[in-house]
Amino acid sequence: MADERLNRMEEVLRKQRAAHHQMRPEPMALRKDRIERSIKLLKDHADDLCKVMSADFGNRSPQQSMMTDIVGTINFGKYCLKRMDGWAKADKRHVQFPLGLLGAKAEVRYEPKGVIGILSPWNFPVNLTFGPLMQIFAAGNRAMIKPSEFTEKTSLLMKELVAEYFTEDECAVFTGGPEIAAAFSEMPFDHLVFTGSTATGRKVMEAASKNLVPVTLELGGKSPVFLGESADFAKAGERIAMGKMMNAGQICLAPDYLYVPESKQDEAIHGVWQGTANMYPTLLDNDDYASVVTDRHFDRLQGLVADARDKGAEVIEVNPGNEDFSNTNSRKMPLTILKNVTEDMKAMQEEIFGPVLPVKTYRHMDEAIDYVNEHDRPLGLYYFGQDSDEQSKVLTKTISGGVTVNDVIFHVSMDDLPFGGVGPSGMGSYHGIEGFREFSHARSVYTQPKIDVAKLAGFKPPYGDATRKAIHKMMK
Repeated sequence: MADERLNRMEEVLRKQRAAHHQMRPEPMALRKDRIERSIKLLKDHADDLCKVMSADFGNRSPQQSMMTDIVGTINFGKYCLKRMDGWAKADKRHVQFPLGLLGAKAEVRYEPKGVIGILSPWNFPVNLTFGPLMQIFAAGNRAMIKPSEFTEKTSLLMKELVAEYFTEDECAVFTGGPEIAAAFSEMPFDHLVFTGSTATGRKVMEAASKNLVPVTLELGGKSPVFLGESADFAKAGERIAMGKMMNAGQICLAPDYLYVPESKQDEAIHGVWQGTANMYPTLLDNDDYASVVTDRHFDRLQGLVADARDKGAEVIEVNPGNEDFSNTNSRKMPLTILKNVTEDMKAMQEEIFGPVLPVKTYRHMDEAIDYVNEHDRPLGLYYFGQDSDEQSKVLTKTISGGVTVNDVIFHVSMDDLPFGGVGPSGMGSYHGIEGFREFSHARSVYTQPKIDVAKLAGFKPPYGDATRKAIHKMMK
């Protein structure tokens, strides 16, 4: 069966590449039509997609799914439709004096790469499939998609819907387990987009390198939150709680740990506690609060907490309704704050990706900056405070994929800002004009004037006085 699917993927890749060559250049009208069909697919089947996402998770708010996976993606498609004519224009570039006066021209054309593979994850399965797809289409490419096996029902529905709205030589979805994903990673695409963990990202990049396929890796890491002395701890706490509790913390940009002033640790923790209680007075029967996606992920999170407790952390469960979580198989987990964490705890070594929140303290902000700089560069970084000098210091002294000031996560929702990581948190980006260019080949075109430029510049042998004069002049 697996061999059959591998053969099928190879066949579709050949078909898409042949269609792309035949149609090249893909007309702007056709590119827009593909984006419009993607938007129509999401609009027509929004409720069905939200239902299957909830079924895959065990529980996931349809309203949350509607906002994060459906509406946000539709609006991104509309943004691409509005901007893509401008993105696709060739850039005029300067030529060295006096070539411009002689009629030489230089430009960069942004041309389609061809067939692009998308390996999409389970945490926002629709958004993180159709988001990149919008810009892949805008840039004039075709796409093959391998969604996650963890959200199996969503993946199967996406497969059915894509087959209904697109021809196979435009876009196709392939489902299956890790062996299909591994084979997909090794295919000779013209570009490959992967969203997922850093560990899997390394494997995907290694597999893609066999065919020298360029990659966009949207990974993760431990995104820190800096709370300055000047922060409004109640407001910051609620915003941190919202970012950490959405999707039960299963977000690559979720705040991973807090760095707070030593003298205000309890105030900072209380802010998060109160913010959580305000939004989630109960958890177990609350449809607004998502379940952890699988038993394996749930057990891993429980293990992080147990490990921290065993090594001396104070464990604070944010359980406003005093509910009993021990007799449920719903995979719901209250926000668990870890106080007095140390570096030997797994919660400070791994990306958490769930409702567990370690808290570290500093006496001077420089300690927090140094700590972040000593570790892998994170996907997101968050600063709360009204001290503009301190904010500037945090931003100029640290490196991260992106930043939100006085909130968390929101930078990813800005359509015109590039979204991506740096180092272990990823490479490349999409959103904004940068996404269009990520999925385009920047092709340099130079047009030589009629005059013999090589002779004029002394480049033509036999070399003599003209050459020496040209070298002397250029060396000045």
